[in-house]
Amino acid sequence: MANQIKPQPGIMDIALYVGGASHVDGQTNVLKLSSNENPLGPSSAAKDAVARSVHEMHRYPSTDHTPLRQAIGETWAVDPDRVICGVGSDEIIHFLCQCYAGKGDEVIHTEHGFAMYRISALAAGATPVEVKENDRVTDVDAILAACTDKTKLVFIANPNNPTSTMIGEGEMIRLADGIPPQAILVLDGAYAEFVDGYDGGVSIIEARDNVVMTRTFSKIYGLGGLRVGWGYGPKEIIDVLNRIRGPFNLSSAALAAAEASVRDTDYLQKCRIENAKWRDWLSNALAEIGVPCDTSTANFVLARFGSEAEANACDDHLKSEGILIRRVAGYNLPHCLRITVGDESACRRVVHAIAQFKGAR
Repeated sequence: MANQIKPQPGIMDIALYVGGASHVDGQTNVLKLSSNENPLGPSSAAKDAVARSVHEMHRYPSTDHTPLRQAIGETWAVDPDRVICGVGSDEIIHFLCQCYAGKGDEVIHTEHGFAMYRISALAAGATPVEVKENDRVTDVDAILAACTDKTKLVFIANPNNPTSTMIGEGEMIRLADGIPPQAILVLDGAYAEFVDGYDGGVSIIEARDNVVMTRTFSKIYGLGGLRVGWGYGPKEIIDVLNRIRGPFNLSSAALAAAEASVRDTDYLQKCRIENAKWRDWLSNALAEIGVPCDTSTANFVLARFGSEAEANACDDHLKSEGILIRRVAGYNLPHCLRITVGDESACRRVVHAIAQFKGAR
């Protein structure tokens, strides 16, 4: 008898996610600028919290994450009862699709948006709808024109990955107020902390019942290896998401590190300042050697080349020098390379290598 075991519709349409490379064959002094990690690492407070947590490794972690949610509430001036914590912001995105989208529903994302929007939509059996951007910037008019009575979720990353661009509060409000009544706007704020004075959309959420924000500890907080994220939105929506959240989805070490990190606001500010300093230097240095970048609001730049062939050749040259950056053809940007903002030595090293490449052509 033929095997009749089959996955749910949509699953086989998902291409396996490929993260940023970490190794180069034959290279020992590898510089990794492919995953938008914080070159300064986590705060000392986070490291100390993890060290203390090892004494309780035989205990189950908190199921309701109350200490972390309270710390988030105090730091970001949000209601902790409306905060949900997950395994990175990826899990919150997945919860939203599982709870609010299914067969016959549509999930909107932009053409250069984070890959997990499409993946999570397909995993839920929904149809992902890709909307054009305007010169690598979220186009609110295009999103509103794409909305139908089947639209259940609209995802935008602000700042966006991999473009590094963002839209202002007025445009976010226009989008929130313009989507259909059955839809939820999701503001992905994975890089929100890199923008001085930006609350990720909290004020927009407080005034409406159709907007949710997601955040992560993987970027500016330097906790990518522990996988912690959080979401914030209307109580009714957060209550729904918690119904499918695993009771022990976050480890004690991850919870302790995240709580210490969110309370260490001095370290957050230090990382923001250092990133802005070397992000501007990197963008200007690349421009001087004929590699333009859009104005970045995150911890990476999107370097644009004349063609896909040139971008790939540059990437090959960088690999030969032990430098790892990210090709973004999978994000409909084949002529671009995404480069994480590293520390001073990293920024100077990658610019020097690209200058060598450009000079040899």
